[in-house]
This record gives sequence, structure tokens and C-alpha cells, in this order.
Amino acid sequence: EYLNASDPRATDANKRLSIRHRLTDGREIAYVQVAGLVARQIINTLKPDQVVKTGERFGIIRFGSRADIYLPKGIAPLVCVGQKMVGGETVLADLTGVQESRSGAMR
Repeated sequence: EYLNASDPRATDANKRLSIRHRLTDGREIAYVQVAGLVARQIINTLKPDQVVKTGERFGIIRFGSRADIYLPKGIAPLVCVGQKMVGGETVLADLTGVQESRSGAMR
């Protein structure tokens, strides 16, 4: 199906691509790219076992699609629910665990 990406059912119903990224310390981060109502294609450029650097692009989805990021246990997000982010610019989390989770309200 091609539901609006903000619809919770889109996670299971729409075209999606999941990526598991293992950090050098063994922790893992998961990314799920979910295609939306208009963007029906996900382009991913990663190869198996490819080393990825901070801020490096690994694919593209557009037009109302979404990316879900699953952080390792104990890592606080530095973004708020509903906050708009810019790929390659917005810092999502501090993997050193030094900064505390931020709070805010969706506008």
C-alpha cells in the first residue's frame, strides 16, 4: 500500500527498507526508511559491511516519506517529538551519553 507516511499503519503497509548499523563498540542503531503516499521508491546506496562515516548519505526518500531511527539502550535523543530535522545537519543523539534528553512540544 502507499499510505501517508505519518499514518502509523504505514510502518507495516508501505514499502520500507531497514538498515542495522553496528558501531565500533558493538552497539547497534537501526534505521527504517518508509516510503510515503507520493514517494514510492527508496534508493539505498549502501553495500554489505560498508563503513559509514558520521553525516554520510546512504540513500534517499522524498515527498512525505519518513525515516525511523532506533537508538541503542541508554542513549537519549537530542530531538523532540514532532521536530523537523534536516538530514546530515540535525544531531539526533549523543552516543557518548553525556548530554541529557531534550524535551519540547510539537507545534
